[in-house]
Amino acid sequence: MAAALLPAARGRALEDMMEDADPHYGLIGQMIAQPGQRAALVAILGEGTGAMPGNIAYLIGEDAANPDAIWIVELWDSKDAHAASLQLPEVRAAIAKGRPLIAGFGTRAEFKPVAKAAA
Repeated sequence: MAAALLPAARGRALEDMMEDADPHYGLIGQMIAQPGQRAALVAILGEGTGAMPGNIAYLIGEDAANPDAIWIVELWDSKDAHAASLQLPEVRAAIAKGRPLIAGFGTRAEFKPVAKAAA
């Protein structure tokens, strides 16, 4: 999954980090940007989600079929850590800044990570 969403060097770094991680909560969701605003939305989300306690991975990928859609994959220590992240000033600022660029949301799923496989 990481290889599909990140440059090779960052994908390897994530894989190394995941070897020691033990996520207990995950989210996958599709976000639809206003026409032509996908790159701007990705930039805002990327800059506002750097240091979130309990976050193991926050990946943003471009949808291959929809030029305005992105997918966000999150891995967390716990559901509570995710909820707490939504109160962080940086995250709240990113949400406020990105909101006008969001046209809507697609599929969203919560999951419990249960197995890791070597890449």
